[in-house]
Amino acid sequence: MLKNADCVALTTDSWTSRATQSYITITAEVINEKWERKSFVLQTRELSESHTGVNIAHVLRNALSEWELTRPQTTIACVTDNASNMDIAVRESGLHPHIKCLAHVVNLASKRGLAVSRVARLLGRVRRITTFFHKSTTATAVLTNKQTQLELPRHKLITDVQTRWNSTYDMLARYLEQQAAVSAALSCPGIRRNAREIDTLDNSDISDVEDIVKLLKPLKTATTVVCDEKEPTVSLIIPLKFMIEQSMSPDENDTQTIANMKSAILLDISDRYSGDCNDMLQECTALDPRFRSLSHLNDEQRESVYARIREKASALHEQRNQTSDIDERTTRASASISGAAAEQARVMVEAAQGAEQSQEEPVEGERQMQDVTQPPPPKKTALEDLLGSSYTTVVETVQSSRGIEMEILSYRNGIPIPLNSSPLEWWKVNAYAYPILAPLAKAYLCIPATSVPSERVFSTAGDIVSAQRSLITPEHVDMLVFLKNNQS
Repeated sequence: MLKNADCVALTTDSWTSRATQSYITITAEVINEKWERKSFVLQTRELSESHTGVNIAHVLRNALSEWELTRPQTTIACVTDNASNMDIAVRESGLHPHIKCLAHVVNLASKRGLAVSRVARLLGRVRRITTFFHKSTTATAVLTNKQTQLELPRHKLITDVQTRWNSTYDMLARYLEQQAAVSAALSCPGIRRNAREIDTLDNSDISDVEDIVKLLKPLKTATTVVCDEKEPTVSLIIPLKFMIEQSMSPDENDTQTIANMKSAILLDISDRYSGDCNDMLQECTALDPRFRSLSHLNDEQRESVYARIREKASALHEQRNQTSDIDERTTRASASISGAAAEQARVMVEAAQGAEQSQEEPVEGERQMQDVTQPPPPKKTALEDLLGSSYTTVVETVQSSRGIEMEILSYRNGIPIPLNSSPLEWWKVNAYAYPILAPLAKAYLCIPATSVPSERVFSTAGDIVSAQRSLITPEHVDMLVFLKNNQS
């Protein structure tokens, strides 16, 4: 499948084993001929050197070479986290375009908002409460009892983790759900004696926490949506970024705390995906039939996006035609050579058989061999012979140009499909109607919006490099991770 793919997208991320060995995993994403997204683990390599961009680029280049992914007409996008060393690695390895993981982008923007002083203090207080219950079996038992009395779900409190997306949102949302039980448990004399340094939240604090959870909910939802590994997600980056920017716009009813959070989040996320990257992502969005109207753009911007699509789709179509012509000529030449070889063998046999009868026959045989070793070129039709050099290329170009114009017009005039519909199913059914546009859509839509495919490997690797296998060699780690993730 990778060998025949017109386009491939890579994701990569690093992780550390139980034996404190550092690894980097590379996955490949493609859309097959049935318009289905497929993900493969290519390799997992130990990275014993410093995690510099140059060292990571070396690993990426080796992967491209080993899997023979560097070939004409194959665009290879790469999705990574937002670390600066990944910028260097992707650039040095020659991959393009480089997409920053949207989940990481949203997480970084959230952290900016959560760093607002008032919010940071609230988080510290909630964190101390959740940690207290996690460390005390007695307090946990009392909390469970209060949950039963108050008919609340018997859920455990959550403590956020810096490296886990949305964990702060989850911590605050769970605290709000259980605040009555938490307050009741902390009021018990036996618990209160051991929780003197814990400050419970008053009504004003609870109100702020509710506002914070409400503000963060769209970011949580966005992260969840783009982690889908069955449907295209790269086309969601621009619409989701636009949605987040809209939800972070100032409102006269905002408290000062929420206003400060919005400002911090908006400032951070507005700078993401700019320049050429933004142009490419807008094109990805346009080629998703759910968003083809590009309603988040003005008329001039929409025309600009579709003008670029027109140019790129035409160029890709021309490239594919040229390659097809070359392959066809190569096939014809191979067939001619094979036929010539067979004829040459026949002549040699006849010449050998007639050698005793006449001394002149080998000369004729040699003449025949000379003729067949240089087969005549394929015959042209009369019209091609007369006008081919003047009209063939021009006519093809005009037809291609007219074709892409009609395809884009038809595509743009179509009604956007429902948001819960599958864009890949739509393209599977309609690709025949857009023979020039469809290959570009497939090239773009295979790119994931996140580096989740490579990050999901970590959980698998954790099972493989267990405490009992902590001394497993890097070569066996690579093999077992490969087999585990590609077995289906």
